[in-house]
Amino acid sequence: MKTERSDRVRAAKVAVVATAIGMAFYVLVGLIFNYSLIDHLTSQVDARLSQRLSIAVKSGGQEEGSITETTKAPGDLDDDDAPIFVWKVASGGTNTAITSGAPTLTAKKWTVGDSSLKLGRSTFELQAVSFGSGWLVAGESLADVERVHDSLINAELIFGTILLVLMCGASFVVGIRALSPIARAQRRQREFTADASHELRTPLSVIEAEVSIALSKQRDAAAYRSALERIGGEGHRLGRIVEDLLWLARSDGERRPQTDETVDVATIAYACTQRFQVVAETSRLRLTFMKLGDEAAIVRAPGDAIDRLVGVLVDNACKFAGEGGRVEVIVATNGNEITLEVDDSGPGIDPQERDLIFDRFHRTSHSAGGTGLGLAIADSIIRSTQAACIIGTAALGGAKFEVTWRLATRTGASPPSNESHADEA
Repeated sequence: MKTERSDRVRAAKVAVVATAIGMAFYVLVGLIFNYSLIDHLTSQVDARLSQRLSIAVKSGGQEEGSITETTKAPGDLDDDDAPIFVWKVASGGTNTAITSGAPTLTAKKWTVGDSSLKLGRSTFELQAVSFGSGWLVAGESLADVERVHDSLINAELIFGTILLVLMCGASFVVGIRALSPIARAQRRQREFTADASHELRTPLSVIEAEVSIALSKQRDAAAYRSALERIGGEGHRLGRIVEDLLWLARSDGERRPQTDETVDVATIAYACTQRFQVVAETSRLRLTFMKLGDEAAIVRAPGDAIDRLVGVLVDNACKFAGEGGRVEVIVATNGNEITLEVDDSGPGIDPQERDLIFDRFHRTSHSAGGTGLGLAIADSIIRSTQAACIIGTAALGGAKFEVTWRLATRTGASPPSNESHADEA
């Protein structure tokens, strides 16, 4: 719960930062767009004013009422029917409107060009040209331009608010999803470190205790020998744990490129079965190998990885099969697929535990000893060689591990096809 809350806090921070950046970009784009639009509309007003002044100059600055609706230039009215007014300003500063309905023009010092002035309740865009000893001034209200600008601002505020909410929510969801694998990896790393420390501490504690007891008082040679044997056993266990941890660390740190090496799974499995016959005889196991199919079981994978995989699965099966049990190793070729199957007659794996069986240091309820790293190594090899693994119930009654690869080639010598086994003692 605490970890989930921490993940949500980090995701919220990511969402706030992402939203702030997004809104800053939105505001910047909005300002540029608004400026461009208003500049464009104002430029249109200036063009109409210039056209109207040109007509007024050609008409000689006629007095008010001399310009009728039929003689007005098309530019007198813009697209929104905003009228264009014209004034004649004398050299002394007095002005006379030469279009009907024009508001009173405020006295000011005129220059050629554009300017803005408040007339009544509206802001007007004005343009002046010299005319005789005075000026001709044309003006158009910017009320429509301001209405367009206000409507645009309102629309942007509404859209921006909706966008802000959506962006914040989406950023939070993306943040949760992006941080979940990282948080999960961190949790697994912490759990792995804790489990590894525990596993390494156990044999070290035993070794320390054995040495302390052995040195506490004088003992005979047999007692020292027994203590050394126990220390040696724990040292061997410690070495095995370290070796497995190093193998997993290398497999995590190195992403092996696609290899061109091809190996015969059946040949490796047969050799591994022969190697474990001594273990089988010690536990009164019947360990057998069988090759099904005439095709060579060739896969594209490193030979040492496949050998380690088969060794882990056979070793695991021998441990759980128990004294007097059975273990079967089967390699089958079927079309474009190659299957390695390892079955045992042990207690099997509960369906609830099958999703956890490859976790590092995980032990089943029927644990038969070991470090809990073997199947994690097997899973790493399976994934790195693009194989698929199914865990089920074997015909022998115990667990069944079925690993499948795609056939790399159909050429090559056939592997051993005979059954090899150690008879029960």
